[in-house]
Amino acid sequence: MAQKNRYTSEELEEFQLIIDEKLVKANEELAYYRKQIEELAESPEAKVKGLDDGIGTVETERLYTLASRQRKLISHLENAKVRIINKTYGVCRETGELISKARLKAVPHATLSIKAKQKRD
Repeated sequence: MAQKNRYTSEELEEFQLIIDEKLVKANEELAYYRKQIEELAESPEAKVKGLDDGIGTVETERLYTLASRQRKLISHLENAKVRIINKTYGVCRETGELISKARLKAVPHATLSIKAKQKRD
Protein backbone atom coordinates (compact mmCIF):
# COMPACT_ATOMS: atom_id res chain seq x y z
CA MET A 1 0.00 0.00 0.00
CA ALA A 2 1.31 3.45 -0.93
CA GLN A 3 2.24 5.77 1.88
CA LYS A 4 -0.22 8.60 2.43
CA ASN A 5 1.30 11.99 1.55
CA ARG A 6 -1.47 14.33 2.72
CA TYR A 7 -4.53 14.40 4.93
CA THR A 8 -8.05 13.98 3.54
CA SER A 9 -10.51 16.87 3.39
CA GLU A 10 -12.38 15.37 6.34
CA GLU A 11 -9.19 15.16 8.41
CA LEU A 12 -8.30 18.73 7.46
CA GLU A 13 -11.75 19.87 8.62
CA GLU A 14 -11.11 18.18 11.97
CA PHE A 15 -7.80 20.02 12.31
CA GLN A 16 -9.50 23.27 11.25
CA LEU A 17 -11.89 22.94 14.21
CA ILE A 18 -9.00 22.37 16.61
CA ILE A 19 -7.15 25.40 15.23
CA ASP A 20 -10.24 27.60 15.38
CA GLU A 21 -10.79 26.61 19.01
CA LYS A 22 -7.17 27.40 19.89
CA LEU A 23 -7.40 30.72 18.04
CA VAL A 24 -10.42 31.78 20.10
CA LYS A 25 -8.57 30.96 23.33
CA ALA A 26 -5.37 32.66 22.18
CA ASN A 27 -7.23 35.83 21.19
CA GLU A 28 -9.04 35.87 24.53
CA GLU A 29 -5.74 35.55 26.39
CA LEU A 30 -4.17 38.30 24.28
CA ALA A 31 -7.10 40.60 25.05
CA TYR A 32 -6.67 39.80 28.76
CA TYR A 33 -2.96 40.67 28.69
CA ARG A 34 -3.64 43.89 26.79
CA LYS A 35 -6.26 44.87 29.35
CA GLN A 36 -3.83 44.16 32.21
CA ILE A 37 -1.13 46.27 30.53
CA GLU A 38 -3.60 49.10 30.02
CA GLU A 39 -4.77 48.94 33.63
CA LEU A 40 -1.19 49.00 34.93
CA ALA A 41 -0.39 52.01 32.76
CA GLU A 42 -3.48 53.91 33.95
CA SER A 43 -3.25 53.05 37.64
CA PRO A 44 -2.60 56.00 39.98
CA GLU A 45 0.15 54.00 41.72
CA ALA A 46 2.12 53.78 38.47
CA LYS A 47 1.98 57.55 38.02
CA VAL A 48 2.91 58.33 41.64
CA LYS A 49 5.73 55.84 42.13
CA GLY A 50 7.39 56.56 38.81
CA LEU A 51 10.94 55.29 38.53
CA ASP A 52 11.09 54.00 42.10
CA ASP A 53 8.74 51.13 41.39
CA GLY A 54 10.68 48.23 39.91
CA ILE A 55 7.85 45.77 40.60
CA GLY A 56 5.47 47.58 38.26
CA THR A 57 8.09 47.61 35.53
CA VAL A 58 8.80 43.89 35.94
CA GLU A 59 5.07 43.09 35.84
CA THR A 60 4.57 45.25 32.74
CA GLU A 61 7.51 43.57 31.00
CA ARG A 62 6.14 40.14 31.93
CA LEU A 63 2.75 41.04 30.46
CA TYR A 64 4.36 42.38 27.28
CA THR A 65 6.29 39.11 26.95
CA LEU A 66 3.13 37.05 27.44
CA ALA A 67 1.24 39.20 24.94
CA SER A 68 4.07 38.84 22.42
CA ARG A 69 3.99 35.05 22.78
CA GLN A 70 0.23 35.06 22.22
CA ARG A 71 0.61 37.17 19.06
CA LYS A 72 3.24 34.72 17.80
CA LEU A 73 0.96 31.74 18.56
CA ILE A 74 -1.95 33.45 16.79
CA SER A 75 0.26 34.06 13.76
CA HIS A 76 1.35 30.39 13.70
CA LEU A 77 -2.26 29.22 13.99
CA GLU A 78 -3.38 31.54 11.18
CA ASN A 79 -0.54 30.24 9.00
CA ALA A 80 -1.73 26.69 9.75
CA LYS A 81 -5.19 27.67 8.48
CA VAL A 82 -3.59 28.84 5.22
CA ARG A 83 -1.82 25.48 4.91
CA ILE A 84 -5.19 23.75 5.36
CA ILE A 85 -6.66 25.83 2.52
CA ASN A 86 -3.62 24.99 0.37
CA LYS A 87 -3.91 21.29 1.34
CA THR A 88 -0.30 21.29 2.56
CA TYR A 89 -1.23 21.11 6.26
CA GLY A 90 0.40 18.33 8.22
CA VAL A 91 3.30 17.79 5.83
CA CYS A 92 6.73 18.12 7.46
CA ARG A 93 8.62 20.96 5.81
CA GLU A 94 11.92 19.10 6.12
CA THR A 95 11.12 15.45 5.41
CA GLY A 96 7.98 15.84 3.29
CA GLU A 97 6.34 13.10 5.36
CA LEU A 98 3.05 13.45 7.19
CA ILE A 99 3.26 14.77 10.72
CA SER A 100 1.45 12.38 13.07
CA LYS A 101 -2.15 13.15 13.98
CA ALA A 102 -1.28 12.97 17.68
CA ARG A 103 1.38 15.67 17.25
CA LEU A 104 -0.94 17.90 15.23
CA LYS A 105 -3.71 17.53 17.80
CA ALA A 106 -1.27 18.59 20.54
CA VAL A 107 0.50 21.29 18.49
CA PRO A 108 -1.81 22.11 15.57
CA HIS A 109 0.58 24.68 14.11
CA ALA A 110 3.51 22.21 13.92
CA THR A 111 5.44 22.22 10.66
CA LEU A 112 8.00 19.58 11.62
CA SER A 113 7.56 15.89 12.35
CA ILE A 114 8.96 14.54 15.61
CA LYS A 115 11.84 12.97 13.68
CA ALA A 116 12.77 16.29 12.00
CA LYS A 117 12.37 18.19 15.29
CA GLN A 118 14.68 15.76 17.12
CA LYS A 119 17.33 16.14 14.40
CA ARG A 120 17.29 19.92 14.96
CA ASP A 121 17.61 19.65 18.73
